[in-house]
Amino acid sequence: MNTDDKREREKRLVCQMIALYCLKNHGGKTLCADCRELSEYARSRSDKCPFMENKTFCSNCKVHCYKPEMREKIRAVMRFSGPRMIFHHPITAMRHIIEVRREKKRQERKLNNEV
Repeated sequence: MNTDDKREREKRLVCQMIALYCLKNHGGKTLCADCRELSEYARSRSDKCPFMENKTFCSNCKVHCYKPEMREKIRAVMRFSGPRMIFHHPITAMRHIIEVRREKKRQERKLNNEV
């Protein structure tokens, strides 16, 4: 998968999670102003990420480029939406689970080879 595809998939995933969070917590059919701001911010951070080639998700990145306030907001969204994604976006959720497991195995192999 090329970098542009990874970037678009990550942006789509985070937007789905924010939309689910907003729907369930703020009750509107469209994103509220705060959630829209967070979504735009997350997309802009993803667009500017210099590590996209080598990372799977922002949570695996060693550099945290979100401002502290936005980082807390996105954490709340992830904590809430993560477990619910399987019911609302099952294919996306399963793909994410598979990619996270692959990344963990890759990291373990890398660590074992360094020792």
